[in-house]
Amino acid sequence: MLKRRWVSCLFASVLTFTSVTGVVFENSVQAAATNKDYESHAAKAAIDFGIQKGYLWLSGGKFYPNNQITQGQFVASLVAIRGVKETAAVPQLPAGHWAKYSYERAVKAGILNNVKIDPNKPLTKEEAALLVLNTWRPYRGEKSPDLTNTGALITWGWMKPAPRGQPKFREDLPVLRSDAAEILQFMWQDKWQLEQGKKYADEFHKSLKVVNGKITGKVPKGDGNFLIRAMFNTKADGLNGFLNNESFAVPVNSVKSLTFQVINAKDSTSAGGYWYPNLPKFDRENRTKKFYR
Repeated sequence: MLKRRWVSCLFASVLTFTSVTGVVFENSVQAAATNKDYESHAAKAAIDFGIQKGYLWLSGGKFYPNNQITQGQFVASLVAIRGVKETAAVPQLPAGHWAKYSYERAVKAGILNNVKIDPNKPLTKEEAALLVLNTWRPYRGEKSPDLTNTGALITWGWMKPAPRGQPKFREDLPVLRSDAAEILQFMWQDKWQLEQGKKYADEFHKSLKVVNGKITGKVPKGDGNFLIRAMFNTKADGLNGFLNNESFAVPVNSVKSLTFQVINAKDSTSAGGYWYPNLPKFDRENRTKKFYR
């Protein structure tokens, strides 16, 4: 299954609000800027991707990839990826504060649960990981109680482990803006794949019928980005499976349950999973892979 306007504090004063993004930068937001300060950076692809998708921003044509990300910058990007529209009061920030609109949406979405509001604070791995896990709780659930936030995000594959020779899940290391760009790209791509997975799952669900004692339906064709499969558990404890664009007609009295999965063809991550436990009834349970269980 399918494995997605910030600037440094130095530039916070140039921020102004917009009703769409919450932050905008003076002389900025140029995806095709010349003389990029990250042109040879290992995270270039992730930075370009974020700028193109509208959850990362430049200031004066620069990204400052080696600066430590601040809470306010990261929150602005998380809010943009989640697409949060509704707001809640944030009395900790005065009217007119450059980060207030982003924080109002973040509070409403639960992104700032158990987080002390401090927009200019440079983030450590543990602090950034908490914000990510808060943001992604509606999609992937809770982390393992046996792992720190850092450990959970590294285990999931969205955060790099500490350099060789240090504890793998070291929590106090700084998160650079380039590091954040890579994490955010994972988040954007995961949201996209989950949306695609839900679309294919609904298409499959609508195709299911009982006709002349057989369960009929069709696995969606997809677009080449996903392996899509339906797997029947038979009463003889066997499996009867069907893949992208295949139709089926399976005798009702031969099967017990049905599993439907959408898997990212590139990295095998989970884009969706559903279980039909009581055939021929088509009640389904969402079994999409979570951070934990």
